[in-house]
Amino acid sequence: MKLDRKQAGYQEGIVSIIINVSLFGLKYWAGIVSGSIALVADAWHTLSDSMSSIIVIVGVKLSSRKADKEHPFGHGRWEHIASIFIGILLGIIAYEFLKESLSQIKMKESANFGTVAVVVTIISVVIKEALAQYAFFLARKTNNSSVKADGWHHRTDALSSVVILIGIAFKNKFWWIDSVLGIIVSLMLFYAAYEILKESIDKIIGENPSAELIGKIKEIISGLYGTDLVPHHFHIHNYISQKELSFHIKMDKNVSIEKGHSIATSIEEKIYSELDIHATIHIEPLKFEHTFD
Repeated sequence: MKLDRKQAGYQEGIVSIIINVSLFGLKYWAGIVSGSIALVADAWHTLSDSMSSIIVIVGVKLSSRKADKEHPFGHGRWEHIASIFIGILLGIIAYEFLKESLSQIKMKESANFGTVAVVVTIISVVIKEALAQYAFFLARKTNNSSVKADGWHHRTDALSSVVILIGIAFKNKFWWIDSVLGIIVSLMLFYAAYEILKESIDKIIGENPSAELIGKIKEIISGLYGTDLVPHHFHIHNYISQKELSFHIKMDKNVSIEKGHSIATSIEEKIYSELDIHATIHIEPLKFEHTFD
């Protein structure tokens, strides 16, 4: 069955919430038993995955609303806004873990890792990486940015658990290993937050059409009218649920307005049928030069 963006968001979010709440309880218990701040921090990281999954579900609900008078291009960018919330949440959690880890170093406190901590951490690595792969799979199938962001949240949780496992192996040599692990986990969270925020903000601010897309547009025009037309000055506006493309086409100045309109319309229709993009074309004389050309 083919999933759409809305179904993917709901499905990934619900599965994530159920698994992460269960993992949180298990990891938090193991952290308390072992006295490990890194493991307790990892448990709260896991719980934050549930919070981010709730944000995904809310974002998908809002983004799936149909276009209206106030929002003629739909509400698809709520996906990016949801991703920004997830990135901010990760950043806040990273800051709290970093502060607590530095405090533990000053107090010269150490953890007592045991078999329970090892087993629970291994279970966490396996489950969280599986969740990450599941989210990335759904994101690839539906191009849902908030689901992808949630996948990165799962991935950082799995990696932080791997770091803790490495630290457990050196627990008897370095009393400060737990605090250092907490700092490393914090830095990993900061990096994940940065990547999520950068991608989402870039898309909201605006992005250039890819060379691949421009190549496809030129192929469509060439297939219809050969090399007599010169397309240039491409701009794309990605509203998630709808993409708007505008560009200019230079043609013989002797072509009538009616003929030029017919040419532009046929190209717009071809672009929509093949690429599912709404195009708007500006026509100009072949030798005309803009100051921004």
